[in-house]
Amino acid sequence: MNWLRAIALTFLFLLLVPILVLLYYGLGPLRTPIGYGQEVFRSVALSLVSSGIAAVIDVVAFTPLAYYLARNRNRVTESLVDIPVSIPHPIIGVALLVISSPITPTGAFLISIGVNLFNSISGLVIALVVVSAPIYVKSLQPYFESRDLSPEQFAMGLGASPLRTFLSVVLPDSSRAVISGALLAMSRALSEFGSIAILAYYVLQFPFYGVNPAAVLIYQYYSYFGLGAAVTTSVTLIVISVPLALAVRFVRREQ
Repeated sequence: MNWLRAIALTFLFLLLVPILVLLYYGLGPLRTPIGYGQEVFRSVALSLVSSGIAAVIDVVAFTPLAYYLARNRNRVTESLVDIPVSIPHPIIGVALLVISSPITPTGAFLISIGVNLFNSISGLVIALVVVSAPIYVKSLQPYFESRDLSPEQFAMGLGASPLRTFLSVVLPDSSRAVISGALLAMSRALSEFGSIAILAYYVLQFPFYGVNPAAVLIYQYYSYFGLGAAVTTSVTLIVISVPLALAVRFVRREQ
């Protein structure tokens, strides 16, 4: 008997037990109509849209950082990248709240140019970018490290700059890795609670006026309506989130 396999699969099962129990009760004994009502789907739509936008920003803004870290190992820089995921996420919400507060110079400036991060889609997206970008960078960095350096060295030998080499040689061959990292970052953003519960508990902008992000709505339903509503809403979000996780595995397998 392969004991290593048995131990590994046993603990994998234990890891999945809470989700399986939640699915059972959410689809069965504790199922509550409010958990799959219109408000829930509006909340899920807000979370999907904001997480998708955050993932796109991660790709545009942080793909160069992942490549740079892969080609220039720097422990200080890598440690700095890890900070947003290594501190309690309510701290990120508080930090962004301070940045956008009218009592601070940065907040006064942002308000003067019409930028408001509090209870807005832009604030929600920025918070999701901060918590998901490290996940994106760390998922993409190993791919760049494993690439064959010959095409890059050849391009730079012909006089191409590192930036031009990155844009014209590396990126065209990295689409699957980028998509995989973006889906992983989107999944992380979709599950965020701590920072957005402080900065964007609900959104006061069209077309999501008065809508809570999905993770916040689950907490709100638990507080107001009890366990059944929270369980059913959680199952709704799980059913929508699982395809993202499966898509990540599919894209990575095709690399």
